[in-house]
Amino acid sequence: MENGGLALSRNVYKPVPETFIRGNMCEMMVRFVFSVCCLSFSDSAGLSLAGDYSIYGWFPLHNSGSTSQSTPYLTDCKQGLTNKHGYHLLQALRYAVEEINNDLSDKRLLPTITLGYQSYDLCSLPASNLATLDLLAKHRNSSDIANLALAVIGPDSSTYSFTPAAALGAFLMPQISYEASNELLSNKLIYPSFFRTIPSDKNQVDAMIHILNRFNWTWIALVGSNNSYGLQGMKSLSQQASLHEICIAYQGVIPAVTDKTSMRSMVKNIIKTKVNSIVVFSNKRTASGFFPFVIEQNVTGKVWIGSEDWSVASIIRSIPSIQTIGTVIGISVKYSEFKGFEDFERLSVPGLKDVGPSNAMIDVDVPCLLDTDLYEMAMQNISLSPYDVVSSFNVYKAVYAVAHALHNILNCDSERCQKSEVQPWQVYQQLKKVRFSIRDTLFYFDKNGDPITGYDIVTWIWMGDNWSYKIIGSYSPDPVELQLDASQIQWTGPVSPVTMVPESICSPECPFGHRKLQTGQHRCCFDCMACPAFTFLNKSGYTSCQSCAIEEWSEAESETCLKRTELYLRWDSLLSIALLAYFAVTLFLTLGTALIFMLNLSTPVVKSAGGKICLPMLASLTVASCSTLCHFSRPSYIGCLLKQPLYYISITVCLACVTVRAFQVVCIFKWSSKLPRYYDTWTKNRGPEMFIFITSLLEFFISFLRMVLDPPFPSQDFDFYNDSVVLECSKTLSFGAFVELIFVCILSLVCFCLSYMGKDLPANYNEAKCVTFSLMIYMISWITFFTAYCVSRGTFSMALNVGAILSSVLGILGGYFLPKVYIILIKPQMNTAAHFQNCIQMYTMSKQ
Repeated sequence: MENGGLALSRNVYKPVPETFIRGNMCEMMVRFVFSVCCLSFSDSAGLSLAGDYSIYGWFPLHNSGSTSQSTPYLTDCKQGLTNKHGYHLLQALRYAVEEINNDLSDKRLLPTITLGYQSYDLCSLPASNLATLDLLAKHRNSSDIANLALAVIGPDSSTYSFTPAAALGAFLMPQISYEASNELLSNKLIYPSFFRTIPSDKNQVDAMIHILNRFNWTWIALVGSNNSYGLQGMKSLSQQASLHEICIAYQGVIPAVTDKTSMRSMVKNIIKTKVNSIVVFSNKRTASGFFPFVIEQNVTGKVWIGSEDWSVASIIRSIPSIQTIGTVIGISVKYSEFKGFEDFERLSVPGLKDVGPSNAMIDVDVPCLLDTDLYEMAMQNISLSPYDVVSSFNVYKAVYAVAHALHNILNCDSERCQKSEVQPWQVYQQLKKVRFSIRDTLFYFDKNGDPITGYDIVTWIWMGDNWSYKIIGSYSPDPVELQLDASQIQWTGPVSPVTMVPESICSPECPFGHRKLQTGQHRCCFDCMACPAFTFLNKSGYTSCQSCAIEEWSEAESETCLKRTELYLRWDSLLSIALLAYFAVTLFLTLGTALIFMLNLSTPVVKSAGGKICLPMLASLTVASCSTLCHFSRPSYIGCLLKQPLYYISITVCLACVTVRAFQVVCIFKWSSKLPRYYDTWTKNRGPEMFIFITSLLEFFISFLRMVLDPPFPSQDFDFYNDSVVLECSKTLSFGAFVELIFVCILSLVCFCLSYMGKDLPANYNEAKCVTFSLMIYMISWITFFTAYCVSRGTFSMALNVGAILSSVLGILGGYFLPKVYIILIKPQMNTAAHFQNCIQMYTMSKQ
């Protein structure tokens, strides 16, 4: 900044490069400002005190705006209204210096050293800029180093601080503000020497966010003052709100109080949003102009979240009917008891009569800023509010911070300090390191020049027209923690005080099992949609439902998933026990029949049934019935491989034997005259055995290919039932299984045709009815099973499969073998060669 800037010469700031001021430019600028802006001034000197080392104090002793839009024009500050708050701030500076100079603090901080001060009245923004120029001009031109400022205490607002902080930062001149809380001032690249004793607004925004989250106020309005304090505060809060799922239904800048139309429009827009929680991030002057319009529009029953500048300010609580607006929860700079300060103010009034030009450090060359008569202000008996105490204590801490920095620079002990020339940049370096206890409170600056202090959370209490505030909690930035006792809040509704916390939400939270479907631009406004089946949502506030695991299921609107029921034939179930009993009966009958036939192989009845060929038939039926055991319990790999092939091969053997038997009877009785040698040739060449073997081998080969090329395996079917999983073998209806079935069906049809051809044979050889009955039971059993399998995969259809196998076995056994067993056991007189010969003769006579 060497070109066009201001700079101090090297002989004043030795360690600082020659930048910012060159020649007498600063002096010329100051004289120009004086000639333009200072219309009048008093002969009274500004309040100051000579000392070994000097501190400049910038306080708002009056409220005065520029009469022109052209900066740096300003009027004499004394022409404005008295700022009672600024009076207490200046007295806090005097109080701290008095304590340090007279060794009234807990320990001797600066023995043999006195502090001086020079106060400026920052009644407006141009006054702040002018004070900065005056300070730099004095450093440029004064030879009295001892009376030059080592640090600046002030100003009182962020708006007034930006320009001084940037200009003074170029020289590392320490500036400690007691009320400028804008978080942009924490940027050390732009404002390297700026410090403050009030927390940054970043912490205030965090505290507000924590309060909103504490009461689940997610639908809010946000308004702020049209200055750096309000604008930056609103910007930070709106950014943080989006990260905490807080929706800002309305956001606006409070217009000038003279713009009544815009002010009323803002209040109406807040009413339209139907919010119950409104954050007002504003200074007290702007807020005092806003709330009368809120009262005018009869806005009641709301919750107002106030920033620290107005939440406990007397100018706000003194607004007529302010108690009707609702509940006020405010952020307040942490209150510390400031004992002795009020007594100091009261006792200092008589002594101020003697303050005059003789006590002035410098000539009154800036009358716009230095013509305040503190005695006249003190005689107004200005009361001291808690808000004044907090800010005054911040000034008090700022003075002590400078004193501790000097203590370190001058190597002070309890007896004396090594007095030497001190430069502002040295104070700046030590301020970054100071750490001291003041009034039982630890104080130091962090890397951004901010104090590690929190806030009090306060609420307004009204007893009729009597106002007070109560501290209901606190907020700590390090570690981040909000402590709040909601039971102490006096909730105010539209009609009367209420006990429940008011709600401020756009849409009520969705119940469990429902997801949020956003409506409009705000995420806080949504409809609740039920989660479909097979999904769940056991949390509130989610926009998507969670899918159940494959082994789980759920109904619509479910909060959790349930385990699917496993469907298979358990050994210990009642249905399985009944099937096993059925299997036992079938096995007993087949084995019993086989035993009877073995004992009666030479009898006519057994010979007419096929003789020895009956034994493989009965063996195959036994194996077919035993294949049902593969259907119980959880499917296994071996069980799935054997379950269908075992049945199909064994039933093929049985049907092949029945087919051979039917073919033999037809050849003997019907085709013997037409093909006399055919049957003998077929018999001599072991035709029956070869037919049974080849037929069985073909079925075995089909089953073998299926097991090799497309083997079944244990599988889980999750699709057939919503709430269950079917444990079965795969490929039940595969192409290989279909070929196996078709082969058995063709063999059954051939067997049926041959048996039907012998329907008019002698009774002892006529098995057409028996075989037809057997095949009918066989087919009905399997048709029933496949029909049930297509509509159900549960344990009932599994039981039908077992039942179809046992029924087909019993159908063949009952239709073909049991009539023979009946003759063997019950009608032995029919089991003789004479009886059979008689039947043949009667058949022959009937044909003739």
